[in-house]
Amino acid sequence: MQGFGILAAAIVALVVVSAFKNSIHDDVSSIDYCWRLVLGLGAVPGLFALYFRLTVPESPRYTMDIERDINQASQDITTVLSTGKYKERGLEEPAVRINVPKSSWADFRNYFGKWKNGKILMGTAVSWFALDVAFYGIGLNNSIILNAIGFSNDPDPYISLKNIAIGNIIISAMGTVPGYWFTVFFVDKWGRKTIQLMGFTVLTILFIVVGSAYHQIKDASIALFIVFFTLLQFFQNFGPNTTTFIVPGEVFPTRYRSTGHGISAASGKLGAIIAQVGF
Repeated sequence: MQGFGILAAAIVALVVVSAFKNSIHDDVSSIDYCWRLVLGLGAVPGLFALYFRLTVPESPRYTMDIERDINQASQDITTVLSTGKYKERGLEEPAVRINVPKSSWADFRNYFGKWKNGKILMGTAVSWFALDVAFYGIGLNNSIILNAIGFSNDPDPYISLKNIAIGNIIISAMGTVPGYWFTVFFVDKWGRKTIQLMGFTVLTILFIVVGSAYHQIKDASIALFIVFFTLLQFFQNFGPNTTTFIVPGEVFPTRYRSTGHGISAASGKLGAIIAQVGF
């Protein structure tokens, strides 16, 4: 869904900029309203996601491992498999508790203090960090790239912003969204590890080529540069930008799944900050 979100954001930006065409021509400071409106509209799907997150029933595994209610977990999975629906346990139905490890700071230190567990958290965190240095390093600078290749460096601010929005739509449609769907089709056939290693390998090669021959490629052929840039977007999403948030949701025990995923995601955002501040 992130790919569609990126594409939708570019479309919304194009619609908003087009709606403010006359205002921008009359007063360039009207651009300030554009980015605020685009940012505010981004909260709308977030509100829908929040609603479903707060109302979706817990999984049988969570019920068993965290709530420790084996009867409810068994009933949930039986009901879902037979009817496709979820049934709340009545107040009169007693809960049967099982003895499973409970999350705590002591248990957290004990669990991740073991190398076989700690190395998994380190792997997911470092992978997400490394990806986001590159992903946000170029993703948040699409406008700079588009300007550098002459796509959006028009002296008219309206035309420039409009071309940036169109360029982002093209980039998303050509690289980002297809990359996600390739992952959807192959992630269970090839496996998460294979796709992540393939993505990092291809991205390393592409970044070396583009980074070492940036000016030569751009001066030789803008079309060739766009091909390289599109491939970067494609293999980020048919690769680690998808697997880095799938894997942490699968490799940790239930009691630390959110914690492990959160630490990994936070490491990624640290990489994003470094990409913006450092480069």
